[in-house]
Amino acid sequence: MLLAHLTRRRLEREAAALLRRRRIAASPCAPLQTVESGESGTRRLLNFGSNDYLGLASHPDIAAALAEGAQRWGAGSGASHLVTGHSQAHARLEGELAQLLSPWVPDAAALLFCSGFMANLALLTTLGAEQAAIFADKLNHASLVDGGLLAAARMRRYPHGRLDLLDAMLRDCEQPIRLIVTDAVFSMDGDVAPLPELLALAERHDAWLIIDDAHGFGVLGANGEGALAHFGLRSERLIYMGTLGKAAGVAGAFVAAHPAVVDALVQGGRSYIYTTAMPPALAHALSASLKLITGEEGVARRQRLATLTAALRERLSALIARHPGRGWQLADSVTPIQPLIVGDNAAALALASALDAAGLWVPAIRPPTVPANTARLRITLSAAHTLDDVERLCGALAACRPEADRHA
Repeated sequence: MLLAHLTRRRLEREAAALLRRRRIAASPCAPLQTVESGESGTRRLLNFGSNDYLGLASHPDIAAALAEGAQRWGAGSGASHLVTGHSQAHARLEGELAQLLSPWVPDAAALLFCSGFMANLALLTTLGAEQAAIFADKLNHASLVDGGLLAAARMRRYPHGRLDLLDAMLRDCEQPIRLIVTDAVFSMDGDVAPLPELLALAERHDAWLIIDDAHGFGVLGANGEGALAHFGLRSERLIYMGTLGKAAGVAGAFVAAHPAVVDALVQGGRSYIYTTAMPPALAHALSASLKLITGEEGVARRQRLATLTAALRERLSALIARHPGRGWQLADSVTPIQPLIVGDNAAALALASALDAAGLWVPAIRPPTVPANTARLRITLSAAHTLDDVERLCGALAACRPEADRHA
C-alpha cells in the first residue's frame, strides 16, 4: 500500500511538472562547474544557481584553513556542544561573530548551529512558548514556517510586505510575548524586507524582531555584516540569524542576540542540544572566511557583485521589453538573487532545459517553493562571475524563444 501510494504521488508530481531531481557536481563550486551527465560522462556548465555570492566556496585561503583545521582538530567534533563537542575553534568563531554583530545588537552573544534550518527551528520552538504569538511574513523560508508550526505559540502569517495588516494583528494580540519573524532577503524573490519599519512596529507593540539574514550576511553592509548594518539598525529587540554556507562559503549558521536569548537556546533549543556539533575544522575555516568578508577583498568582491547585478538587470529588462509576448517578468531585486518569473511550471522547466543545452545551469523553481503560477528561473550571481558570463546568459535567454514567440 505504501509503495503504491508513493508511486502514485510521484506520477502526479511528474504530470504537474513538479518532479525534483538532483545533479551530481564533479568539481568544486565555481561559476564553471563540471557535472555528471549520464552515460555521456561529464559536462562543463556555467553555473547561475549557487548561493556562493562572494565566490568564497573555493577560495584557496579558506580551503587551506579547512585543511589546517582538520590537521589540528581532526575530522569530527565527537559529540554535541553540551557534551564534549564544543572546541576552542567553535568558541573563537562565536566570539568573532558576536563582535561583528555587536554594533547592531547591543551586548550580543552568538551561538553556532549546523545549519540555518536548525537555527530557525531552535529559535521559533524555544521562544515561541505558550504565552507567545508569532507573526510571520507569508514568503518566509520553509525553516521559519516549520519552526512556527512546531512552536507552542499560535503563528499568524501576514501577506508579504503588508505592514498595515501586521500592525493590526499586533494591536489585537493579547499574548505577552510577541515575535515578528521575517527573512531579511527573500530567497526566491531577492527583495529586502522593510526592516526599519518592522523594528518600529516591534518597538510600538513591545515585540521582538527575528531576522533570517541567510542571503544578506556577507553581501549587505559596508563590511558584509548583513542587513542590520545595511539599514543601520540597533536594538536589544533584534534577534539575528545568519548562515555560513552561502556568502561565507563554508557551512553552518549562527544566532546573534541578547545573552539571555542565547542562553535560552542553549537551555531549551532541541535542534542545538540534541545534535553533534559541526566539525571544529569548519569553524576554523569560517574564521578565515570572516577575515576575507570584512577585509579589503570582501569590499572589492561586493563592489564587483553590485556591478554584475546592475548589468544583468539592465540586459534582462531590455530583453523583456523587446519580447513582451513571452510574459516574462523580472523580480524587483537589488540583491544577487535575480528571479526571471515565467509562470507555468512546464515552461520554466523547458527554459531551464534549453539553457542547459546551451551550457548554462540555471535552476527552475516551482511550487510549493514559490506561489502557484509563478514558476521561475532563480538566477543568482557570484563575485566570481564576469561580465562575459552575464552576456552569455542573456544571449542564451534571447535565443530561447517560446513556441508562441516563434509564430508571432
